[in-house]
Amino acid sequence: MKRLSLYPIVLLFALTFTGYSAAAENEVDGYKMDVPDVPALHEEYKVGAYDLLDISVYQEPDLSKVVRVSQDGFISFPLVGKVNVSGLDIIAAEEKIAALLERDYLINPSVKILVKEYSSKKVFVLGEVKNPGSLSIPQDKKLTVIEAIAMAGGFSTTAAIDGTRIIRVENGVKKYLPVKVSDITKRGDKAKDIILEPNDILFIPERIF
Repeated sequence: MKRLSLYPIVLLFALTFTGYSAAAENEVDGYKMDVPDVPALHEEYKVGAYDLLDISVYQEPDLSKVVRVSQDGFISFPLVGKVNVSGLDIIAAEEKIAALLERDYLINPSVKILVKEYSSKKVFVLGEVKNPGSLSIPQDKKLTVIEAIAMAGGFSTTAAIDGTRIIRVENGVKKYLPVKVSDITKRGDKAKDIILEPNDILFIPERIF
């Protein structure tokens, strides 16, 4: 079985996206998919303006609150008032609120934050495109495979375009969704132009000569 050499892609990704773990090796339909895992958003996501946060404090139901981050990065939380959480990862935001509560009100509070709505939604286009990297999904719009490839500069000259895959994690399970690009671009089958979801990896392997 032939094996694709994707070392330059993995190296580029490792230098660019520190939120990803080490590359996981998978083989799909004869293509070697040496691509990194989807990031652990709970740890790596940075809170931004307009994110919707579900904040709870263990054994303190009166302190549970769903809040929207303001344009300048603040939330308003019971007992502690305004808190600047912009640019913090989720764990750091939890620790900041816990420290404020502990200072004057509670003993060893345990704060939990879940992001209910992300204001900054990204997908990652990797492999044989001219400008691999992350792309922001436009607010209130959908982003398809073909649109994402175009935003990444189009295919490289060595792309195996019909080997394109979406790598998506659903309920902790990694799934590979094949996209036969030629059916979309040459045959006009727009139903195969899949809409991307936040944190999808769109991977285009190298063609074997």
